[in-house]
Amino acid sequence: MVSAPSSPLKPSTPAAEFPPPPPPDISDLVIEDDQPVDSIYSEKLQRLLTSALYASFQPRAKDSGEPIPFLATANVGLFYALKQPPLVPDVMLSLEVAPPASFERKEDRTYFVWEMGKPPDVVIEIVSNREGEELGRKLRDYARAGVGYYGVYDPLRQLRELQGSPLVLFQRRGGELVPFDSTWLEEIGLGLTLWQGSFEGVNTEWLRWCDREGQVLPTGDEKAALEQQRAERERQRAERERQRAERLLELLRSHGIAPPEA
Repeated sequence: MVSAPSSPLKPSTPAAEFPPPPPPDISDLVIEDDQPVDSIYSEKLQRLLTSALYASFQPRAKDSGEPIPFLATANVGLFYALKQPPLVPDVMLSLEVAPPASFERKEDRTYFVWEMGKPPDVVIEIVSNREGEELGRKLRDYARAGVGYYGVYDPLRQLRELQGSPLVLFQRRGGELVPFDSTWLEEIGLGLTLWQGSFEGVNTEWLRWCDREGQVLPTGDEKAALEQQRAERERQRAERERQRAERLLELLRSHGIAPPEA
């Protein structure tokens, strides 16, 4: 029997030995155009939503319970594909994405999905007029971008499609964003709620992050105010105890009883 000739082909090179592809050229991309936000209210609401996260939100890994990083931004470009114009959500939240250590590189000054490694988990748009296409073009664009949850907040109740409701949420299912009938975002560990109160001297309705029980996530200033209130209550309690002890001592002395030695 004649043996089969050995194959002249060399074993294939393991994939790990191939060098990674070079990063895309973004030198011509415009990532900052200095355009103003829509209104003072929108600017304040964006700051309220992002600052409360950095003050009071600590996501954790589901398997280990260890803290994980997150990135929350307002009015920052979202580049999800080459040769596609960026989206600019009013508020964006992405878990397991650490803020850059510096902003020297162009890649670190905006949200490139291929640099961050994933699309954002939550995007919120604030309706300022009827021309924003929040429930049309933007909804389709955020679906193509791979966003996990998409929220549209209409504080002035301008969109007829919402039938008077100021807030609508969508969740990613397959390749689409479909209506979502809950305000609790289970995959994120956060909820959204409407809150009537004062922020930076303006008392009106605000969209706020909340916990599962509906308690809003406080900003840093709100946490400091709460701590000051707790400290004041403790001071008042200690003062009441001191006055009670003094009254007891006076009562003992009035009956000729020497108070016990301390």
